[in-house]
Amino acid sequence: MDFVLRNALVIDTDPVTVRPGTDVLVSQGRIAAVGTGLTASHVIDCTDRIVLPGFVDTHRHLWQGLMRSFCADMTLGEYLEKLLWPAQRVLAPADLEIGTLAGGLECLASGITTVLDYSFSPTFEHAEAALRGLRASGVRALFGYGEPVEAPLVLDDVKRAVGLVGGAVELAMAPLGPSFSDMAVVEETWALARSLGLRLMVHIAGQEKPMTALRERGLLHSDITFVHGNGLPDEELALVASAGAGVSIAPALEARMGHGGPMVCRTRGLGVLTGLATDTVTAVAGDMFSVMRATLLSALLSEGVHVTPADVLRMATIEGAAAAGMADRIGSLGVGKHADLVVLRADDINLVGMHDPVAAVVTAAHPGNVEKVFVGGAEVRGQEVAGAVRATAASLASRL
Repeated sequence: MDFVLRNALVIDTDPVTVRPGTDVLVSQGRIAAVGTGLTASHVIDCTDRIVLPGFVDTHRHLWQGLMRSFCADMTLGEYLEKLLWPAQRVLAPADLEIGTLAGGLECLASGITTVLDYSFSPTFEHAEAALRGLRASGVRALFGYGEPVEAPLVLDDVKRAVGLVGGAVELAMAPLGPSFSDMAVVEETWALARSLGLRLMVHIAGQEKPMTALRERGLLHSDITFVHGNGLPDEELALVASAGAGVSIAPALEARMGHGGPMVCRTRGLGVLTGLATDTVTAVAGDMFSVMRATLLSALLSEGVHVTPADVLRMATIEGAAAAGMADRIGSLGVGKHADLVVLRADDINLVGMHDPVAAVVTAAHPGNVEKVFVGGAEVRGQEVAGAVRATAASLASRL
């Protein structure tokens, strides 16, 4: 259905601009025009509303909503030992399906329209189940076919998974990568990703020089999204920038679990494409408003680079899309892009009186302000899955 969002306060992100009293025309699931006096067969009045591109969460383990707040008082090591590794031994495909569905719906509820889901697939049946949940949620997603810690990634299964995606769900590979596996394995998985045309999403640590190792083997390229990397020295981050790859940072999670110093000023100072991420709701909130505030606060604690609210909003939208290799189709209100849109109530009490709408979205808005969310021009509505999530979560907890 074609429609127009009429008389909104429109915030675009490429570049960041604020346009009061503006219309957004959507046709065949794409943005057809942004301006005034636009018409369509269906009109949605957006007076006293903010319209902006949907947020992009560049790294998230969607299924972990089943264990919400389980690790809120744990270090990274404790999270691995007490949750992630035990869960990988007992998580059934049905658990993964309902957890992924719920995680996708949680994203949409707070205006996250695209998510990079770093899943894990000890069997092909787990991947099938996760993708069923992902498609059912309605969120746009890059599904990372992940490598379990205690078992090798079955490369033939990744090839089979190509046939399971389509529409708003795309496939990527999520191997352990150079920080956590042998370089011979890295070379094999990188070669498969290239042959299938798949993006790589990879956790990274800074104890060694993973970027140097990748570059020496001709494996450092633009089709990679590196996650975290707080311990990487500047020269390693500079290699990421020169390759045109992206980095996903999760400031709230990284601070809480002790990953290392804040990243945002370093990545921006070195020109690294930077996206924002929740990572896991086992320890932090699952909405992009919380992540944006954590990003801005972490920048204030760093020196040398000034990070503005507009910078943070770009990282939550168009720059995050670029860090995920998706900026050609999402992340801004460019004509021809997918109509992934968020409508916020600007007359809610926490937004009334705003003088800088961009700063207000970053510092004052919250999920309760979200009125409508569109993915590909279709309004998405949450399903009632709370009962199934509670039952699955309780079952999983009893098996850990």
